[in-house]
Amino acid sequence: MGGCAAALLAVVSGTAYAAANLPPKQPLVQDLQSQGKACATGDETPYVSAPPRLGALLYDPEEDNQPSEFSPVQGEFEAWWTDSAGAEQRRTYTTTTLPSGARHYWALPDDVPANTVVSWHVRANDGQAKSAWSDEGGGSVCSFVYDDANPEKAEINSPEYPKPEDVFWVDGVGVYGHFTVDSPSDDVVSYTYSFLGGPHGTVFTERPGAAVTIPYLPLTSGPKELTVHAIDRSGRSSGESRYGFNVKSGRPPVARWKLDDPVGSRRASAETGTPARVGTGVTFGGPAPAGTGITATVRLDGSGHGFLTPDAAVTDTSKSFAVSAWARPAKTSRAMTVASQDADVQPGFTLGLRTPGSGPAWSFTIGGATVSGGAPETGEWAHLLGLYDAETGRAHLYVNGHEVGSPATATPTGASGAFQIGRAQGATGYRDRWQGDIGDVQVHDRVVVPGEAAGLAQRKPESLGHWSLETETDGASPEQSEGAPLRLGGGASIHRDAGSACLPDIDPDCTYGPPTLVGEGHLHLDGASGHAVADGPVVDTGDSFTLGVVVRLADSEPAHPMTVLSQAGEHTDAFKLRYEPSTHTWQLVMPEKDEAGAHEAVVSQIEGADGGEGLGHRLAVTYDDGTDTIRLYFDGETNAEATASLTNGWHSTGALQIGRGRAGDGWGEYLHGDVDEVQAFSGALRDADVLGLGWGTDPCLC
Repeated sequence: MGGCAAALLAVVSGTAYAAANLPPKQPLVQDLQSQGKACATGDETPYVSAPPRLGALLYDPEEDNQPSEFSPVQGEFEAWWTDSAGAEQRRTYTTTTLPSGARHYWALPDDVPANTVVSWHVRANDGQAKSAWSDEGGGSVCSFVYDDANPEKAEINSPEYPKPEDVFWVDGVGVYGHFTVDSPSDDVVSYTYSFLGGPHGTVFTERPGAAVTIPYLPLTSGPKELTVHAIDRSGRSSGESRYGFNVKSGRPPVARWKLDDPVGSRRASAETGTPARVGTGVTFGGPAPAGTGITATVRLDGSGHGFLTPDAAVTDTSKSFAVSAWARPAKTSRAMTVASQDADVQPGFTLGLRTPGSGPAWSFTIGGATVSGGAPETGEWAHLLGLYDAETGRAHLYVNGHEVGSPATATPTGASGAFQIGRAQGATGYRDRWQGDIGDVQVHDRVVVPGEAAGLAQRKPESLGHWSLETETDGASPEQSEGAPLRLGGGASIHRDAGSACLPDIDPDCTYGPPTLVGEGHLHLDGASGHAVADGPVVDTGDSFTLGVVVRLADSEPAHPMTVLSQAGEHTDAFKLRYEPSTHTWQLVMPEKDEAGAHEAVVSQIEGADGGEGLGHRLAVTYDDGTDTIRLYFDGETNAEATASLTNGWHSTGALQIGRGRAGDGWGEYLHGDVDEVQAFSGALRDADVLGLGWGTDPCLC
C-alpha cells in the first residue's frame, strides 16, 4: 500500500476515507553531502580524497502517511562533468526503496576523473510521482573535486631554534620559539604538529598554500623534536617532516635580592642586578620559611620608611617577565604590596595582597588586569609569583607553586620607573606599604614555566618521626632517629615474626598468626583499650604536614568506627584518620575549628575491611596550608573524592594517638587490628614522595 495508488479507499475501525498520492518532497540542499561534506559549488566546492559516496535525505509528504502505510521512496542521482576532450560525461544511479526520511547513498564509480569539477543532483521517486531535482527552483547543484595526490612534505625553519648543525644548544626554557612551516603544495589548508613531550595540535592556513607559524614554549631542557604533516583540502596528508633542536635550561633571574644581609645593613646586596637602597623601616635578620634554602629575611614596618629600591627599573613590562618573593604578612586587613615598578603616576605592575569583599587574597595586577587567589594568613609564609606572558597577552598568578585564579588578558604600558619592594606608586606618593616579612625577591625576563614556579616555592618536608614498631622496651617502641618513642597503652603489644611460617596443615599444634605487615614486627591493638601515644603533638596541624601509616583491620565487619591516627586540641581532634564501617570507607576528618560540633572537612576512599588477612594498606594524609587542601591516599593513590578544601588549619596541642580518637570527654573508636610504619613530616609531600611511604624507609625528599 502507500502513496503508490492514485486513490485509495481505506476502512479503519469502521471509518472510510480517500487518500490521494502526492509527489515526494524536493530534496533540500542542507540534506545533501559529498563524502560527508556539505553540498556546495563554486569557490566553496569541497575536495575529497577518493571517488565519494553521495548522500541525501529523502521524504514523502506526511499526507501520504495513512495508517499502516510504509511511504517508501527511491533516490535518483545524476552526476556530470566535462572530460579532457571537452565532452560532457553523465552517470546515473537509482537507490533501493527505503522509508521516508531515510538517507540514500550512491558510491560513485572509479572512473570519476581526478582534479575535475563533478556536479550532481538528486530527486525522490515514490513509484508514481517524482520530486523536483534538488537544484531546481531555489535549490542548488552540488559539486566536488576528487584529489588523487598527496601534498608535498613541509619545510620547517625557526629563527630562535636553528638546527643543531648550526647552533647546538639554544636558549631556552621559558623563552618562546617560532617555527615556520611551509609545503610547496598550493592546496594545503592545515598542518598537524607534535612536539616531543607535547604540545600537539592543528594550525590552519589563512589561504590554501600559505605558510603557518607555530609558537613553542619549552617547559624542560634537553633534546626536542617537532613533527609536522601537511594536510590538503581533500584531507590527504603529506609525508612526515622532522626538525630536531636542543634547549638549554632557563636563564637565571635578571635581578635578585636574597635579603639575608647582616642585621643593621642599610642596603640589600644583589645576587644579580643593582643593590637596593633600604629605608629606616626595614630590619634585616628576620626568620626564614622552613624547608627552603633561605637563611634570613627582612621585616618591613608598614611605615613610609619601610621599603627597598634599586632606584632603577629591572624589567620591561611590555615583554614577558616574572616577579617572585616569599612573603609573610603581619596583618591581612588592608591592601599591601610585596613588589612593584613605577610608571607615570601609578605602578606598571603590583604583586601583593588585596582585600576584596570576599576576604583577603593574593593578587597580581598589570595592564588593567588583576589575577587573585589563595588565602593570605597572618604570620604564615607564602611564595608568590606574578607572570606576564607577552606571547599570549595574559597575566598569571602562582601561590606556593600552584597557579591560582583565572589568567587575565592584560595590555601593559611601559613602566620605566624604579623597582620597589614593599610599596606601590600612587597619584600622591607611595601607598599600600608592606607590613611583615619578605625574602628572596627575584625578577626574570622570560616566562617562568609551571615546573620552575613549583621549584621556587618548594619547601622541603622534614621528617618529624618514623616509628617502625618492630621492638618494644619498657612499654615504648623507639623512633628510628632516636627521637621520642611511642608509649604503648594497655591492650597494645608488638607482634614479632617468629622466623618460620606456621602451617597448621603440617603442624596442627601451631597457632596461626597473620604475617607481620612490614619488616620483623608490627603493633597489635585489641580494639578495647589498645593504643600508642607520642609524648606530645608530632605535626603542626596549623601548617602543612604529612602522615603515613600501614594498617590491617582484624574484622571483616567492624561494629563501629575505628581510628588509626589522631591528634587533638582542647575540644576535638584536629584530624582523625579512621575506618567508617557503615560506608566501607577510610576517612580523613579535619574540623575547621577547635570546637565541639564544628563543621568538618571530610574526604574518603572506599575499600572493605581486611578481616585480619593480607598485608594491610598504606594510608597517608597531607595538609597543604598554602593551597588549603587536604588529601587522603590509599596505597599511594588519591582522587577528586579524596581531596577537599580546608581554609584555615588550627594548631593542636594534644599528643599524636595511634589506635584511638576523642569521644566526648574521653577516648573511643579503638582500633582492632595491626599498625606499622608510622611516619610524620612537616610540609605536604608530593604525590611521588607519598608513593615511598610505608615500605620501611623514608622517601627521598629531593
